[in-house]
Amino acid sequence: MERQWRLPAEWERQSMIQLTWPHGRTDWRPMLPAITATYVRMASEISARERLLIVSPEPDAVRHRLDEELTAAQMDNITLHSCDTDDTWARDHGFISLVDGSGEPSDSTAKLLLDFGFNGWGEKFPADRDNAINRSLYDGRVVEGSYESHLDFVLEGGSIESDGRGTVFTTTRCLTAARRNGGDRERIERELLRRLRARRIVWIDHGLLAGDDTDGHIDTLVRVAPDDTLLYIRAREGDDHYRELRLMEEELGRLRTADGRPYRLVALPLPEAIRDVQGCRLPATYANFLVINGAVLVPVYGQPENDRRAMLLIGAAFPQLEMIAVDARPIICQHGSVHCCAMQYY
Repeated sequence: MERQWRLPAEWERQSMIQLTWPHGRTDWRPMLPAITATYVRMASEISARERLLIVSPEPDAVRHRLDEELTAAQMDNITLHSCDTDDTWARDHGFISLVDGSGEPSDSTAKLLLDFGFNGWGEKFPADRDNAINRSLYDGRVVEGSYESHLDFVLEGGSIESDGRGTVFTTTRCLTAARRNGGDRERIERELLRRLRARRIVWIDHGLLAGDDTDGHIDTLVRVAPDDTLLYIRAREGDDHYRELRLMEEELGRLRTADGRPYRLVALPLPEAIRDVQGCRLPATYANFLVINGAVLVPVYGQPENDRRAMLLIGAAFPQLEMIAVDARPIICQHGSVHCCAMQYY
């Protein structure tokens, strides 16, 4: 039987999560203790529930730190891979995994590992080392599946969302941005359909956060949940983001599922402005949550009312999963959040 590849929804059963660990030769150097503590926190929650792959040029140091804080059972769930890296955003340099939906027995060949080009979000930052991580993982037999090179096409994992049934969501501003794949949206859509084995692409034309280096990754704006639910961020009137996010909300209201029904829309609050030392607003968002086996890691920002409301709304969208708050204030200092740090395998 011919394989029928599909891109799973994030809440489907995962085999493993990847983190790419911060170190002193990354932009994290000025705040390395704080961000390392955050990664230890994420590693603890993930390894308590599923396998965890950690990529680092300093695996012995990472193992020593984790040995101090994790249980033996958690450590047994962790694989460390030695590899040089530019940064830590596994969501964007990691493999994109497809699974076989043909009904054939599951085995390692029923997984397809797509290695897309990563060029630092349109050549904004160095990326050669990060772009080589996937090949290192595959050649080292750390990951299971058939390797498929798409290095001729730039695609970051944070720029796409899947419902697991053939619909892929993305944003026009990111996918057609300069120094990625050019601005021809029709050509890009054809390539996405072919390479991701998708049935349709849903383009979101509005939405952008101040301080976002990614040109509007969808995982900062709109997320897919079970039962044709879209969780999205909504700004309060008077916020600088209000008009653009209002236009995005209206756009989402016009979308229809593959069988013609409206989506169930759930508005997440936008955090109150968090600024860097220069006074520039950082792209804090509750949409950047990470679904793992049995739980959702929800970014929180030290804003009790907003944090609590976001946890409740995301929890209602994933009623079978435990909600776990992760203080994302250290992560947001480098313009990302929880989902940006991790990539799942199936």
